[in-house]
Amino acid sequence: MTGIYRKIVLPVMVSLFLLVTSDVFSLNIVSQYSPRNKERKKRPRTEFIILHTTEGPKAGSLKKVWQRGEAHYLVDCNGRVYRIIHRSRIAYHAGRSMWNGRLNLDESSIGIEIVGYHNRDLTSAQYAALKELIAELQRIYKIPDKKVLTHSMVAYGTPNRWHKKSHRGRKRCGMNLATYSARRKLGITDWPRYDPDVKAGRLVVADPLLERALYGSVDEQKYAVSSFSGSNANVIKKGRTAWDIARDRYKSSSTIYELPSGKTVKGNQVTNWKSIPAGTKVKLSKEYQDNVSESIKVVRGGRSSGHDIAGDEYNSKTTLYFIGKGKVVAGNKLSQKTLNNLPQGTKVLVGYVSGGCISRKKSAFDVCGMRWNDPATVYYFPDGSFKYGTTVKEKSIPKNTKIFLQK
Repeated sequence: MTGIYRKIVLPVMVSLFLLVTSDVFSLNIVSQYSPRNKERKKRPRTEFIILHTTEGPKAGSLKKVWQRGEAHYLVDCNGRVYRIIHRSRIAYHAGRSMWNGRLNLDESSIGIEIVGYHNRDLTSAQYAALKELIAELQRIYKIPDKKVLTHSMVAYGTPNRWHKKSHRGRKRCGMNLATYSARRKLGITDWPRYDPDVKAGRLVVADPLLERALYGSVDEQKYAVSSFSGSNANVIKKGRTAWDIARDRYKSSSTIYELPSGKTVKGNQVTNWKSIPAGTKVKLSKEYQDNVSESIKVVRGGRSSGHDIAGDEYNSKTTLYFIGKGKVVAGNKLSQKTLNNLPQGTKVLVGYVSGGCISRKKSAFDVCGMRWNDPATVYYFPDGSFKYGTTVKEKSIPKNTKIFLQK
């Protein structure tokens, strides 16, 4: 009996033990934990898996995600999986997000980055690895297929000059993984048929083409995904604005607009967006990432109204105006006259609240806890400059620096 136990029963028990206790069983997976890993707090709940595409090659993407702790896992083109943030901790991957009324999905989700692009298919090795990884995480956390979502499904934007209400469509990240064909390859048999936040009126649709790619029929998805590719995908035309193509990078200095006349202009040099003619080609930098935080809005080209900059939330208490050096005023505290005539250079943060101020006795962590290095946390330095949480070093932040947190 002892011999049989050693030869048969014991190996089986060991195999079962490994199956139950391993983080992800039988994957080509390596631990490459971010320096941010240990400082991240444990996630209070796990309800979703959110899929991202890096929108860039492995080298730069892995470095960025690793340095900032922006995902739990990254799946390379050859199927290798990297652990970045431990699956039990919070990774800053979803940013401004909402699903079925729940906000800040970083606190309730696992984020997986896949090396690739929103409008291109994955490799067979990636599909195999991702399928196994998702299945294992679903088993551990009891996550149903319907809660395996893409970043493009959950990200949302605050009002801007293009859209006057909070809207869905700020990200295309992971769009290709919402299609019927991709989900079948991933072994996912159930998925959302519509956007619950749009249906409930919490958000509006900013990009109908993207909505079709996410929730349309098989034919609609194929048409929509193909529309984001090809030579005409980045051309401004009727119904397709600079924001539709470049999203929040539309006014960046690295975004170049080539007018039909052949003249080129940088995004930060454009003062009248209505003057950009149809046929203008939008050239995005090679370093372009779809996964960028919403940037600080700036009044350019003379005076402007708060409504032009922040849409229907221009006079909200969570819309902050930086007028002159050091002066920060919420929209509900400004007169209508001031809001209608903002001077050039005024900076605006939409959907933010004051977190506090750095002092000799209070560090960034003392002021806002674990959110001190969140990519969406904004630091306003005494010299009038701004930085995001992922770009600051806690010990080098000067006193009197103000911190603003995403609502």
